[in-house]
Amino acid sequence: MIWIFVLCAILIITSAILSIKILLIYKSIKEIRRGFSEKLEDDTNTLISISSTDKAICALANDINIQLRRLRKQQLRFQLGDTEIKNAVTNISHDLRTPLASICGNLDLLEQEELSEAASRYTEVIRNRSEVLTQLTEELFRYSVIMTAESDGIKEPVIINNVLEECIAASYTALTERNIFPDIQMPQEKIIRNLDRSALARVFSNLLNNAVKYSDGDLKITLYQTGEIIFSNTASGLTEVQVGKLFDRFYTVETARKSTGLGLAITRTLVEQMKGTIYANYKNSILSICILFPDMEI
Repeated sequence: MIWIFVLCAILIITSAILSIKILLIYKSIKEIRRGFSEKLEDDTNTLISISSTDKAICALANDINIQLRRLRKQQLRFQLGDTEIKNAVTNISHDLRTPLASICGNLDLLEQEELSEAASRYTEVIRNRSEVLTQLTEELFRYSVIMTAESDGIKEPVIINNVLEECIAASYTALTERNIFPDIQMPQEKIIRNLDRSALARVFSNLLNNAVKYSDGDLKITLYQTGEIIFSNTASGLTEVQVGKLFDRFYTVETARKSTGLGLAITRTLVEQMKGTIYANYKNSILSICILFPDMEI
């Protein structure tokens, strides 16, 4: 009988030791999880620390710290590269604007002179090319200003309906020249959000310009009471791969050769600065760009 009591005592002690061991491992796992979340969220060079002395747990924490170091190095390289790109864009846009202004000014003077038919034709070609180059340079400049801005702009209560109507009216001529007569659907109710009015107008203008570039001749604009705005049009010349890259910087497709590929990148940046979301869908040759500004207290 004694050996039974001894065996029970051994089992109880072993169970107690294992329970304590499991509790300590559980505590260490919680420390690793909490520490990992904090290191990802905070801009800090500190590493995960744990109270456990268990070799397996310490090895796990050490492996995670190694990956954290690698991740921080990659983030630093990305940030430096992104900063270099922004600075390059800013410098290029500034450097191009001055000579372009000089070219356009001298071209104005040249057009005032009496020119032969051939010279007039040549100056017209120069004028068209210089206008395209000026447009692209201004797009680069706007992008550099937006990406280097330290503030998100002035937020105020904005009636989305009104801004959308104004932008459609401003782009109506460009749309009709492409035989695009937009189908517009808006609620009678005023949709009000706390936004940067000028940034919102830029967003709508960029999306309307995008329709001019890619639409096969139709455009539907729908504003919902939820604050969602959808621009949809037939774009048979696009593919799902191209649509997936529309918001990438400097990405262009063959149907938009007169673009820097920054218009939709600017649009996404502005929407995100205003705490909204934007994404593109492509189904049955219909391109839909959806924006949502959630209802927040103003």
